[in-house]
Amino acid sequence: MHDVRDALMVGRDSKGKLVNRPLSPHLQIYKPQLSSATSIFHRITGVALGLGTILLAVWLVAAASSDHAFALVQSLFASWLGLLILFGFTLALFYHFCNGIRHLAWDAGRGFDLPAMHRSGRIMIAASIVLTIGFWVIGFLVW
Repeated sequence: MHDVRDALMVGRDSKGKLVNRPLSPHLQIYKPQLSSATSIFHRITGVALGLGTILLAVWLVAAASSDHAFALVQSLFASWLGLLILFGFTLALFYHFCNGIRHLAWDAGRGFDLPAMHRSGRIMIAASIVLTIGFWVIGFLVW
């Protein structure tokens, strides 16, 4: 064996004989498709929502702690970087929400054929963007 990777590819068959394991297909082999991209982004947005929830908890703790702590956190969230992070959190929230509705339709057994899957994927992405922009437009009008 020349490489550690070669060692990872060796296994034993049912008779105990050493055999080479097959290489599983992965992102370097498959061409990216809408269905795989939406699945990957659904997982990424789930992680982003978890991290964003920590920011929400920091904001709530600051509000409960003191006026100074709350003003500090508010000023950080009102900076251009804070607004960018909040915009990303909002986009992740609406993306995850819209894709969750898509998954509910799949749980009901609807939309599994390829044209319907592509159509629902495009609608979900468009709805996420429209909801995010609409939310921020309303937010800035009220602010």
